[in-house]
Amino acid sequence: MKLINTFKQQNILVAYYERKGKLMSIFKNKIKSENNNIGGKKISKLKYSGLFLLFQILFTSVSLTLLVFYGPFINVKKNVVSMFINSGRHQYVARWFLSDSEINNLTNYSTAKSGELTTSEKTNTSEIQVQHLNDTGIDLENVASATGKFKGYFLVIKDPTRVKVGYTKNLGKEGQITSVMAQRYDAVAAINGGDFSDEATAGSAKYTGTGGIPIGNLISNGKIISSFDSDSNKKIQSFGLTSAGKMIVGNYSANDLLAANANDAISCEAILVVNGKPEVIGQESGLAPRTAIGQMQDGSILFLTIDGRSVGSMGASYEDVRNLMLKYGALNAVALDGGSSSTMYYNGDIINNPSDAVGERYVPSIVYAK
Repeated sequence: MKLINTFKQQNILVAYYERKGKLMSIFKNKIKSENNNIGGKKISKLKYSGLFLLFQILFTSVSLTLLVFYGPFINVKKNVVSMFINSGRHQYVARWFLSDSEINNLTNYSTAKSGELTTSEKTNTSEIQVQHLNDTGIDLENVASATGKFKGYFLVIKDPTRVKVGYTKNLGKEGQITSVMAQRYDAVAAINGGDFSDEATAGSAKYTGTGGIPIGNLISNGKIISSFDSDSNKKIQSFGLTSAGKMIVGNYSANDLLAANANDAISCEAILVVNGKPEVIGQESGLAPRTAIGQMQDGSILFLTIDGRSVGSMGASYEDVRNLMLKYGALNAVALDGGSSSTMYYNGDIINNPSDAVGERYVPSIVYAK
């Protein structure tokens, strides 16, 4: 009897545990199924949230773009269009939305590139009294706008006869970066020089240039290297440095510059100051990196670069640069090629932050101090 009862008890236990196992398995599968459903719902919600966010970003970007280019805010449009059109590599963005005539009406870009000037005044060199011949001193000063809009650097070269114009060894084919040209000329300090064509040296491709083709006048060591439209008698806004170390600014042909005893010269982007007076700037510039050169009454040469297109320094307009030059005592000053070309070299290093993603941009010319 006891043995029978024992077998019965064992069978009951076995049946109980088998039933319990089945129930647990069902329960686990149900939990797993519910978890999968919850996970699927979470993934689905994340997916729709991501798509909605992407739609919002695209909608906002398109709306803002259309508002900028076709909206009623003329000053905003001028600044944005100027920013693109003055950037050699990104001019196509402005031309996606506006015709060349519309762009020129907003910025006066084509007129400026044609060599027409807003001023006929030329430098009175008698006002410049060179006082620091044979002075090897160069001062470095940081500059910044009061509003935090931009920051940059001034180099003050005491002896102006040390300042020269250099150019790429592959002129007409390929530019060089500022630091390489500076080292080739054994320079202590240098800034990028004049504007250049952004068309390919072979073929007609745009925005693919290598910085080898200068625009306008380029004179180095008393020799015409390049002239405006290959015509040494055609005038364009330019600056030159005479053998006496005096800077001349005005509407000059290459032959005019040589006749004025300029040993070195480059065409400029904008004339900022003439004879201590601020010039009206006909070309809208927007905010961008800038390079400029000026001369003080004692003959000292001012090199200026302003960083741009970054969180710490958005960039400056030509008016900002003009005001800085006046503040630092420039009698005459011009803006050189800006944007991603803007570079300052000093004592073996690049001391500013070029805005080009790959660093220094290839350019055809520099202004340097030996």
